[in-house]
Amino acid sequence: MIDTIKREIKNNLEKYYKDKYNVDLQIVVEEPKKKELGDISIPMFVVVKTLRKPMPEIVNEGLEALKSFDLPISDLGAVGAFINLFVDKSKISKNIIKMAIENDSNYGKSEVGLGKNVTLDYSSPNIAKSFSIGHLRSTMIGNSLKLILEKCGYNTYSINYLGDWGTQFGKMIVAYKLWGDLDKIKADPINELTALYVRFHKEAVDKPELEDEAREAFRKMELKDPEYLDLWKWIREESLKESQQIYDLLDIKFDSFNGEAFYNDKMDPVVEELEAKGLLVEDDGAKIVNLGDDMPPALIKRSDGGSLYITRDLAAVFYRKKEYKFDKILYVVGNEQKLHFEQLKRLITKMGYDFADQVNHVNFGLYLTNGKKASTRSGNVVKLYDVLMTAINLAKAQIEEKNPNLANKEEIAKNVGIAAIVFADLKNFRGLDIEFNINDAVKFEGQTGPYLQYTGVRIASILRGKEFDYNNINTDLFEKPHYFELAKLVSDFRATIERAANEFAPSVIAKYLLTLASSFNKFYSLEKINVEDEVTRNTNFALAKAVRVVLNEGLRLLGIKYLEEM
Repeated sequence: MIDTIKREIKNNLEKYYKDKYNVDLQIVVEEPKKKELGDISIPMFVVVKTLRKPMPEIVNEGLEALKSFDLPISDLGAVGAFINLFVDKSKISKNIIKMAIENDSNYGKSEVGLGKNVTLDYSSPNIAKSFSIGHLRSTMIGNSLKLILEKCGYNTYSINYLGDWGTQFGKMIVAYKLWGDLDKIKADPINELTALYVRFHKEAVDKPELEDEAREAFRKMELKDPEYLDLWKWIREESLKESQQIYDLLDIKFDSFNGEAFYNDKMDPVVEELEAKGLLVEDDGAKIVNLGDDMPPALIKRSDGGSLYITRDLAAVFYRKKEYKFDKILYVVGNEQKLHFEQLKRLITKMGYDFADQVNHVNFGLYLTNGKKASTRSGNVVKLYDVLMTAINLAKAQIEEKNPNLANKEEIAKNVGIAAIVFADLKNFRGLDIEFNINDAVKFEGQTGPYLQYTGVRIASILRGKEFDYNNINTDLFEKPHYFELAKLVSDFRATIERAANEFAPSVIAKYLLTLASSFNKFYSLEKINVEDEVTRNTNFALAKAVRVVLNEGLRLLGIKYLEEM
C-alpha cells in the first residue's frame, strides 16, 4: 500500500512538471533516514538542477503540488531539500490488512515479469561424486529465485546442467581400471567412486603420467568407445539416484536434466560458425578466439581436438535461446567463474548476436568448514545428505524437549531441520563466503529458519479456532508505533519481492522476514492479543493474520515449509 502511494506520488509529480515546464524528470521517492521525519521523503535536487530555481522556491512549489493530489496523506512539511510526508495511518493500515487477508497466498504478487521468460541454470552437481554441502548454495539460491521470479509473473524454466562430461570421467575410468572392485562399487556406487577419484589425485602427485592416461580415456569417451560409454551411463544413472534423494528432501523440481553430455553433438556447428565468421585462430595447435586486450582469449578446442567448457556453454546458450526464447538467462554459479561468463558474453557479441546482456552470472561465495573450502579431490567433503539428517535429528531433539506430545513429530522435525540449513544459507548475501555451523543454524531463536517457523506457529496458535471481522477494526490503534510498524512491514512485501527479483538476491526476502518476525514478537510482548473488547480483538487478530500470510508466503519463496505446530 505504501509502495503504491510512493508510485502515485512519483507519477503525479513527474506529470505535474511535464505539464507545467515540459521537462521529463525522474523523481525519487524514498523513506527518510529518521522515522520521526515522516513515512515518505522526496529529495528535490533533480528539480532544482533541471529548472535552475532556488531550492526554497522549488520545495514550496512541490508542497503545493502534493497538497492538490488525492492521496492518503495526513501531514507534510520540508527539511532543507527534502519534502517529508506522513501517511494517514488509520486509513491505509485497514486497507493493508484487508488486502493481505483477502489475497492470502497471492498477496505480494507482482506483474513486472508478465510475458517474459527466464531460464535458470542451477544446482548442476558433478556425477560420480557425493552431493556435498558445497552444492547447497547453487541449489537453494536457484530454487528460491525461480519461486521469486514466478511470483513476479515471469515464466521460468529450470535446468539442472549436470556435470556429466569432461576429463574427470577419464580420471574415474583410469582409477576404476587400476584399483576398482566391481562388487564394492555396485554395493555403494557413489562412495566407492568418490574414493577412487580421491585416490587418483593422491597417486597423480607422484605419478603425473596418470593425468595423460585420464585425458586419453576421456578422448576415447568422446570417440564413443562402447566400453567407456556404457560405464559412463551406469555412473550417471547411479549419481542421479543419489541426487534425487536430496531433491526429494528439499522439494525441488527441475524442467530439464540436460547436462554437459547433451551438447556433445551441438558443439561442431558452433565451432563451424566461429570459423565461418573468421573468429577462430590457431595457437600451438589449439583453436582460440581473441576477445580483446582486456580479456584472455577463449580456448575453443584443445590441440588434441578435445572440447572445453566454453565451447559447450556456447552451444548450450544458443540451444536454450532457441528452445526457451528467454528474456533472461541466469547461471547460478560460484564467484570463481566470473571470467568464464564474461568470456561467454563477449563471444556471443563477437558472433554478431544481440542477447549478451540477457546473460546473468548469479555468483555466490563458498561454503567453508573450519575456514577451508570443501574439495572432493582431497577428500575434504561434507555430504549434504548427512548434514540434512543431522539437522533433522537436532530439530527433533529440541521438539521432544519443548513439545513432547506433539503429533507428527517426524515430519515436523524434517521440515524444521531443512528450514535451518536452507535459511542459514539464504539469509546471507550470496556473494559472500559462509562459515557453516549446523548447531547455530538449528536454534529456535536468533536469525534462523526455525525462529521464523516458530513465529508463524505462535500466530497460528493465537488464531486457532478464533473468529473475527477484519472489516470491523479500530483504526485509531495504528497511531501506536508498534501497530503501524507491523502494518507498514506487511505493505512492503511486494516491493521486497520485486527488489529480490531485480537483484537476484533471496537474502533480501530472508532479512525482511527476520525484521517482520522481530516486529511481531515485539508487538506480542507489548499487547494482549485476545482482549475482551471485540473491536480491539478484531484488530489484533486481523493484524496477526496479515503477518502470518506474509510469513507463510515469504518462507515458501525461500523454499521453506511453514508449519501449524512445532
